Amino acid sequence: MDHFELRNGVLHAEDVPVPAIAQAVGTPVYIYSRATLTRHARVFLEGLAALPKKHVAFAVKSNPNVAVLRVLAREGLGADVVSGGEMERALAAGVAPEGIVFSGVGKTAAEMLRGLEAGIGQFNLESEEEGVELAQIAAAHGFTARAALRVNPDVDAETHGKISTGKAENKFGVPFDRAAGIYGRLAALPGIEMRGLAVHIGSQLAKLDPLEAAFVRMGELMREVRAQGDAITHMDLGGGVGVPYKAGEVFPSPAEYGAMVARVTADWDVTLMFEPGRVISGNAGVLVTQVVRVKPGVSAPFVIVDAAMNDLARPALYDAWHDFIAAEPNGATMVANIVGPICETSDTFAMGRTIDAVGPGDLAVFRTAGAYGATMANTYNSRALVPEVMVDGDKWAIVAERIQPATILAAEQVPDWLD
Repeated sequence: MDHFELRNGVLHAEDVPVPAIAQAVGTPVYIYSRATLTRHARVFLEGLAALPKKHVAFAVKSNPNVAVLRVLAREGLGADVVSGGEMERALAAGVAPEGIVFSGVGKTAAEMLRGLEAGIGQFNLESEEEGVELAQIAAAHGFTARAALRVNPDVDAETHGKISTGKAENKFGVPFDRAAGIYGRLAALPGIEMRGLAVHIGSQLAKLDPLEAAFVRMGELMREVRAQGDAITHMDLGGGVGVPYKAGEVFPSPAEYGAMVARVTADWDVTLMFEPGRVISGNAGVLVTQVVRVKPGVSAPFVIVDAAMNDLARPALYDAWHDFIAAEPNGATMVANIVGPICETSDTFAMGRTIDAVGPGDLAVFRTAGAYGATMANTYNSRALVPEVMVDGDKWAIVAERIQPATILAAEQVPDWLD
């Protein structure tokens, strides 16, 4: 459920008409619903209610807007970050440092030290080499780094290949059969407190079976590590639960996910950690766009909109589907190709799709754009960086300004020797 709905023939974000925001801010523009973010956070937490010890850290990479993070921090969520920049955003949003988990394969020495200085709760280590470096940095500066070892369980998430992270050929984590030995060697180092294992096999999972298979394997590894005399108090189970992008799609609910986790981990006696992203923010946002013109095509007309692949990259990257609806539908439909203005054939959102009938100047929205939308935006073709708006009941505010090409141009310099 989300809070974007038609009222008297006009699409509203909560109690605000979408055309009113588009007129004031311009298009393209992302709109987030605070009520939807809050509801999804609470539903996810309720799904885990049966678990006695848990920590939920929102995957900042899915939507790093500070206002979004502030809303989720107030719901009690921590933050799963994968860069120093994301860590600073989480701290700026009011996330407690101990609620921050630092993941990612390429943490630099500077990022590690900053995390230690900030007092973050956990580093998820992606290699033995990274663990050794973290221990050395911590010991040299008088810190003890709390850490978990990320393991690659070689489980196929059965999702898109570019967002699968738990197969042996993926770059994430340490091999399953070497993990116990690596854990033991890291646990013996000064400057580091090894407290658990971590796993994340991919995003947008449509079934719980791959997750359960991974968690069962992690339970086996946990027992092996304990048997060799090393302590495990935390198990990070990552994220990955998907959301429907097409009307009518059905995905596992947080309650179903929580029941599976409770069953698999019943005898683990650990604090369970979770890193939901898309399942919280995906349906909490839309991308509003305006039709520039409709161009005749060979088999279907091209609906050219002012949003492009630089604003919403998922269709170009993953052939991803986003429902496309008119902001003021008239009941008629058409079959069309939806494309943007960028000079790339990949700047295509849909081909031969049945959509609400639209014409030049009409507003439309791409649904389920609250995750991996604005965060992946760029300025290709010297286009402006898309703005973001948050709605709260009948109030709304710009939470990220549109950065114009002139501002970006002003940051560039021509060296004297080219004058």
